[in-house]
Amino acid sequence: MLANPWIAALVALFVWWFSTGAILAAVKWSDRHGRRARFWCALAGLPVLGLGIWGYSVTLDQTGLGGVYGGFLAALAIWGWIELAFLTGMITGPNVHPCPAIVPEWERFVRAWGTIAHHEVLLVTALVSLIWTGHDAENTTGLWTFVVLFFARISAKLNLFLGVPKINTEFLPGALSHLPSHFRNARLNWLFPLSITALSFAAACWLERLYSVPGPAASVGFALLAALTLLALLEHWLMVLPLPDEKLWRWMLPAPEPKQKDLRPEDAHGL
Repeated sequence: MLANPWIAALVALFVWWFSTGAILAAVKWSDRHGRRARFWCALAGLPVLGLGIWGYSVTLDQTGLGGVYGGFLAALAIWGWIELAFLTGMITGPNVHPCPAIVPEWERFVRAWGTIAHHEVLLVTALVSLIWTGHDAENTTGLWTFVVLFFARISAKLNLFLGVPKINTEFLPGALSHLPSHFRNARLNWLFPLSITALSFAAACWLERLYSVPGPAASVGFALLAALTLLALLEHWLMVLPLPDEKLWRWMLPAPEPKQKDLRPEDAHGL
């Protein structure tokens, strides 16, 4: 059953949805309990990172179905911990201040870079390390999984900076409350059509390889990559289309804390 490319695509969809929800739930919980809880949340995720690094290394020479799925899941584990460390505020950047409303474009870019600089350096380091160890391996599913995630995320961040119609900050934790001030609401930007075209072309390439390569393991690998790329394409379109994508994970998260009613008496003027 797992040799069916359609099943592989469903696996990619489920893992993407569930892992995103799990990270958001962990971040939301830690955000309610302060900085120390955020630190321990990121620290508690380190075994996932270790498992991902180990899984990536041991599947490089495995060309069967287990190796393909293992490499895919290992890359997601590495990526997931890096995102967890970012969303908990443990690995972000030196700039933790909101961007003023009126600043030159170059300054806005420098400030925006400062909010995520350490996270981006970590991502590039991870990418280079995975390429160094896996570029000539028999099984490159894990490597290409991380490559797709890396470039799709860079594209999404640049589009948010340049301006998109819809910016969803509902799940943004308190530790990153300064980030939206560096985004821009705009009808469209010059990069968005290029991003959509590049992701569509990449998905088409994976699908072409899916139907042309021999063997079920190779087909499953390309099915996983195609599904992941199409999900990245969908995430880009959700920056433009007025669809309630936040409902995909809201039910997994704890309900927001009710705001405490203001019991202070009115002042003498009744204002």
